[in-house]
Amino acid sequence: MASVLIKNSFRPAASVVSSTRSAAALAFRSYSSAKEPTLKERFAELLPEKIEQIKKLRKEHGNTVIGEVLLDQVYGGQRGIKALVWEGSVLDPEEGIRFRGKTIPDLQKELPKGPGGEEPLPEGLFWLLLTGEVPTESQVKALSAEFAARSELPKHVKELIDRSPPSLHPMAQLSIAVNALESESAFAKAYEKGVNKKEYWQYTYEDSIDLLAKLPAIASRIYRNVFKDGKLGNTNASADYSQNFASLLGFGENKEFVELLRLYLTIHADHEGGNVSAHTTHLVGSALSSPFLSLAAGLNGLAGPLHGRANQEVLEWILEVKSKIGSNVSKEDIEKYLWDTLNAGRVVPGYGHAVLRKTDPRYTAQREFALKHMPDYDLFHLVSTIYEVAPKVLTKHGKTKNPWPNVDSHSGVLLQYYGLTEQSYYTVLFGVSRAFGVLPQLIIDRAVGAPIERPKSFSTEKYAQLVGCKL
Repeated sequence: MASVLIKNSFRPAASVVSSTRSAAALAFRSYSSAKEPTLKERFAELLPEKIEQIKKLRKEHGNTVIGEVLLDQVYGGQRGIKALVWEGSVLDPEEGIRFRGKTIPDLQKELPKGPGGEEPLPEGLFWLLLTGEVPTESQVKALSAEFAARSELPKHVKELIDRSPPSLHPMAQLSIAVNALESESAFAKAYEKGVNKKEYWQYTYEDSIDLLAKLPAIASRIYRNVFKDGKLGNTNASADYSQNFASLLGFGENKEFVELLRLYLTIHADHEGGNVSAHTTHLVGSALSSPFLSLAAGLNGLAGPLHGRANQEVLEWILEVKSKIGSNVSKEDIEKYLWDTLNAGRVVPGYGHAVLRKTDPRYTAQREFALKHMPDYDLFHLVSTIYEVAPKVLTKHGKTKNPWPNVDSHSGVLLQYYGLTEQSYYTVLFGVSRAFGVLPQLIIDRAVGAPIERPKSFSTEKYAQLVGCKL
């Protein structure tokens, strides 16, 4: 019975009349008629076992103490407190990120690739994060076709983006547009009518696929409106997600840029559940807000300079370095500039991480891409030289727990090389990628019946009482 409900739950919007959309829908139906289970069907097959695992774990070990909380952690941003469930990835301070147990090199090796490409498809990562399984090439093609089939934006969302002033930051426009998609929410409509809790995940899944499918159209419309002529490229029914996104942006003919986008969307997708964008999406979703409202909240967190907007700030800083001392510089030049920066009371952006205590594996993946595709690029030379010098300087400075580069210290340079030079847009790309990481957990939360999140809080005076002191 469940499989019948799942197969019948997908209905393309009746208002869509474009030939591109029709072709995409036709391609999706041809893929979905194959013998292999779709992503939604496979998740439904795996769900009963996952629910039983959680029930058994809580029943047998629900009263087991798994950690202690220090007062410093409470006042220090809750760093290191074990308090969230996040199935998709785990971040180790020394090892770095693992997606369902797999490293970034594992993803590059095991996930399906685009035609003639070497980088993993983010569609495959979405499948992996939701199910814990590596999909087949045909399963990923079916998912790509489904995204293309659902990519058309409602008229009011297009108009909302088009009416936004160019002075409004691209991330603010992205959040506004995602919020406006609430009008299309299958979950919100089903909840209003009354639906069994066991079916919450199915409508959450539909919304999540719809949202992911529409994000390239939203993000590209913002880019073309703010920085270009407002004209968009086309969606190809048989192309993968990144190829279509690149085409909409206006970079579809550059095969290397498409490869970079595949890598970028994959490695920026998920970084454990405690970061601001992931935690916020989870928190808002725990109130049974739709995926549209939940992701929009997460995007607002991602827009902050201490989170996703850092990639914009790093690129601006690198360009500042280039303007002052050039790009073909020596290690001695960089060392002097870094000390001048630190002695002036400024930070070196792109270095340090809340959890990591080594070079970010996402930085390494981007560095390897650059070594292959742009070894002689002057900004890459500058970033590489900084990489050789900065950790030693920061260690001597003694005011950082992690002197190693993070993901933000490299991504902007790669985009610059291929002509996407508008650094205020970079966080939008990060936002599209992050959706691939946070939406699978939202589906899982609804599937296993996760409760609303509500930690206990105390005043400073109360904490003083708890530790036995007087203020």
